[in-house]
Amino acid sequence: MTYSDVHEPGTVRQLWQLLEPVHAIVYFAPEAYEEAGALGYTTDDRWPMYFAFRAAPLGPAEAELVNALFFSFSPAMVERYLAQTWHTAPPARVLTARAVAADRSLRTLLGERTTSPDLAEAARLARRAAEAAVTAGRPLGAANAALPWPDAPHAVLWHAATILREHRGDGHLAALQAHHLDPVESLVLHSGAGAAPAEWFESRQWSAEEWNAGRDRLAARNLLAADGAATEAGLAVRTAVEKLTDELASAPWSALSPQEVARLAELLLPPVLDIVGAGILPTQSTLGIGMKYDYEG
Repeated sequence: MTYSDVHEPGTVRQLWQLLEPVHAIVYFAPEAYEEAGALGYTTDDRWPMYFAFRAAPLGPAEAELVNALFFSFSPAMVERYLAQTWHTAPPARVLTARAVAADRSLRTLLGERTTSPDLAEAARLARRAAEAAVTAGRPLGAANAALPWPDAPHAVLWHAATILREHRGDGHLAALQAHHLDPVESLVLHSGAGAAPAEWFESRQWSAEEWNAGRDRLAARNLLAADGAATEAGLAVRTAVEKLTDELASAPWSALSPQEVARLAELLLPPVLDIVGAGILPTQSTLGIGMKYDYEG
């Protein structure tokens, strides 16, 4: 029996919102910076570590592939950081450091919770969903799913969260392209819809000319108003993108019953509150995690 017909899109979105902080620690935790620094990456900003840790499951990927799969970053930015990534450390060493960073970070953030029965149960449920993910057409999801599973429950939870978020991310890119949004347009419209101020997206390092050209293209499609805010049509497109993203992300959760999904959400809340309460994650996310989309009525 499967449960794909009974998990509402809002439930799928809630699970993503709960699992995303678990995954994201390897881009922000002090232990992650320490492991990246030990490999030889500069740690005055997080991008050398980010590109190395996130791209390592792909093997020694060139900038063109990483640019295609990460999508929202300026190609010039990707090329600049990837130029030295695999010269600094090969992917196999990066993957080892990433796993150590996740392990150490969660031990620090969760303390005794890492050995609790509740966390072990959450890890088992999340793993079942991750192992049910069909990765055809999902390159980052597939690359992470091909890695061996760790043993410790908190590490299992991190690995499951990573597979599921990359599986979802691959689907999100398909949803953006299905609605004819290129990388910079997707960010401009996301900002215009209220996900985060435009300044927050400067981290993706698009030039002002590229950003403004994206705004002009969206305005010509009546998706943005003159002040940069999304029009009614723009909000409709953004909502449709998120709806399709949630639909495409729903399949792995068919491995769990509604009761098991509810139980997983219940189990995840305390450790996620520990992670968020530690203050290592950004106070505002460009992912639009807190946004509500009225597509369920």
